[in-house]
Amino acid sequence: MGYIRLDVPLGHPSFGKLFPCTCRMEEIAQHRDRFLRSVNNLQAVKQYTFESFSLDGQGISQERQRNLRHVYETALAYARKPEGWLVLIGGYGCGKTHLAAAIANHVLKSGVAPLFVTVPDLLDHLRSTFAPGSPQPYSERFDQVRNTPLLILDDLGTENATPWALEKLFQLLNHRYMARLATVVTTNQDLEHIDARLRSRLVDPDLVEILTILAPDHRMIGVDERFASNLDMLPYYADMTFGTFEPRQGELDDDEAHSLAMALQLAKSYADNPEGWIVFTGTYGVGKTHLAAAIANERLRQGHPALLVVVPDLLDYLGAAFSPQSSVSLGKRFVKVRRVPMLVLDDLGTESATPWAREKLFQLINYRYVARLPTIVTSATDLKDMDPKISIRFADTSRCTIQDIQARPYLGGAGRSSDRPKGASRRSRGRK
Repeated sequence: MGYIRLDVPLGHPSFGKLFPCTCRMEEIAQHRDRFLRSVNNLQAVKQYTFESFSLDGQGISQERQRNLRHVYETALAYARKPEGWLVLIGGYGCGKTHLAAAIANHVLKSGVAPLFVTVPDLLDHLRSTFAPGSPQPYSERFDQVRNTPLLILDDLGTENATPWALEKLFQLLNHRYMARLATVVTTNQDLEHIDARLRSRLVDPDLVEILTILAPDHRMIGVDERFASNLDMLPYYADMTFGTFEPRQGELDDDEAHSLAMALQLAKSYADNPEGWIVFTGTYGVGKTHLAAAIANERLRQGHPALLVVVPDLLDYLGAAFSPQSSVSLGKRFVKVRRVPMLVLDDLGTESATPWAREKLFQLINYRYVARLPTIVTSATDLKDMDPKISIRFADTSRCTIQDIQARPYLGGAGRSSDRPKGASRRSRGRK
C-alpha cells in the first residue's frame, strides 16, 4: 500500500494519520526534488549576486545611496545567517529582487537549497496539481513549499487576488510564521494594501525586519529624476540648522520669546526621536520653515532619509505626470513622496484649492497618518480654514503636536519690540 498508521494511543498527535513507509520515501524524495526544481527560479536569477549589485547609486541623492547601502548590508547579513523574516519593499527596478536572489545564491553555496519563486508562478504550480494526471497531489506539493528551509517569495501583491489565492498564501505564511522558518518577501505594494491576514504576519517586529528601498527604478535614472530632485528643497536649505537658528533674544517680548523657545525645544527633541507629527503654525517669517528644515537636516546628518517639499511645487510635480512627455506615471511619482521615511510639507494652505489638489493632499496625508510615518507640516493658514478631511488628522493629539509660533516676522534685525506700539496684543496681529 505504501502508507502505514502508527500504533499510538488515542489523543496522540499522530493518531489516525497516514505516514509513508520506507518503501515510499525514496519515491517521495524524487517527486519533491523534481517539483522544487520545476518551481524554483534560481537558474533565471543566478547572475544576481551581492558582488554584481551596484551600490554606486549613480544619479540618485546621497540619502538614497545611504538607504541603499543599509538595505544591502542588512540583506548580506541575513544571507550569512538566515533567521527570521526579511521583507523588502520598493518600486519597480529599485533592486529588491536582485537582493532577494543574492540571498538565495549566497545560501546555496553553503549547501542549503533555498526556494526562490515569484508568487504568481507559485500559485500556478499549486493549481496544476488539480489537473488530471498530475504526478503529485496538492497536499504533497504544498507541504514541500511551506517546509522548505529558506523560502523567498518575490513580487507578493502581483498575484490575482482570488479568495483561493489569498487562502493559500495565508496558509503558507501562517505555517512558516508559527514554525519560525526563514522567509524573504519582496513587494512593490504598500503593506496597508496587502490582505489584512497576510499583513498581520508580515509586520510582527519580533520576527520580521521590514526594509524600504528608496532608490528609483534604475532604468529611469536621468529621465524623471531631474524633475524629482528639483522637488526636494532640502539641499537649498542646508544652512537651516539648529546652530544657525536665531532665538531673537532682545528683539521679542517675553511671550514671543517663550513661544519661539518652545518651538525650538520641540524641534530638537523631535529630531532626536521623530515619533508622530509636528505642525508648525504662525505668520510668515517667524521661523517655521527653518525649524522644519533643521529637523530634516539633523536627520540627514544622522544618516536617515528626509524630503522637504513646498506643497504647491509638489502638486505641480504630481500634475506633470499627465504631460505626454512624462515617462513616469502619477502613481509612481506619488509613491516616491508618500513613502519617504521623513517628509516635510512646507507652506500647506498656499496651494490652489482645486478638488484634484485637495484629494491628492488628503491621500498623501492620510497614507502617512495610517502608516505612522514621521511628518512635519508648516502653515500660515488657520487649521480651521483647511479641508476638514486634512485638519481632522492634525486634530489627533495622540499623533500630532501643533506648535503655534506667536512671534512677529523676522526682518533681519528690523522689527524690534519697540517697533510695536505698547499694549498691542500679539494675538491682534493678522495672519496671511
